[in-house]
Amino acid sequence: MTKGWIRHPLLAACGVEHGFGLRGASREGLLRPRQVHGARVATAAACAGPSPPDADAIISKLAGQAVAVVTADCVPILVAAADGSAVAAVHAGWRGLAAGVIGVGVAALGEMGGGSTSLVAVVGPHIGACCYEVDQPVLDRLGDRFGDSLANAVRPTRPGHFRLDLGGLSRLALSLAGLRPAAVGEVSDACTRCDADRFHSYRRDGPRSGRLVHFIAARVHEA
Repeated sequence: MTKGWIRHPLLAACGVEHGFGLRGASREGLLRPRQVHGARVATAAACAGPSPPDADAIISKLAGQAVAVVTADCVPILVAAADGSAVAAVHAGWRGLAAGVIGVGVAALGEMGGGSTSLVAVVGPHIGACCYEVDQPVLDRLGDRFGDSLANAVRPTRPGHFRLDLGGLSRLALSLAGLRPAAVGEVSDACTRCDADRFHSYRRDGPRSGRLVHFIAARVHEA
């Protein structure tokens, strides 16, 4: 782990600069959309102006130009073509998962970078099932997207409430989008709510919570 950022070997093998941010991590020159917990995808070029579009995924083929999303318990997913030529950053809370943001983002990047089977993805730090409780209406929305597979990510707690594994659902969404199991990694030792030393968390800190920055940049190929 480089100070301030968590790197992952799957993305490093693609030759892309990237990082899942810890508290205090910052970087100049990032392009990112205005996140709205939906399923729209923006291009890096569209986010370069003074008024970036509403979107929860951003895709890019601009070599060396970092694109990013921010989170404070939701799931960040960084995706890259195997040769590093195209990348994406995706923000997925339960609303985004229900709306299909991961599949939409992967499809858009696949069109840009050679198809979903050529992609690798890493699920970054997020709130764990240990700390994330939701109610039945949330499960109903997610059930519309994931069907019977949702049961594998749910554990009942008190009446009408459940622990939800956002990371597990994100991995499932990546699989449904066409990524091979070996092409999907995870930062597995992190719950943003549990680990106040490293992470911001909205569930823990409320409106005063900060945001974690997660970035990725398409590979700069040598001439």
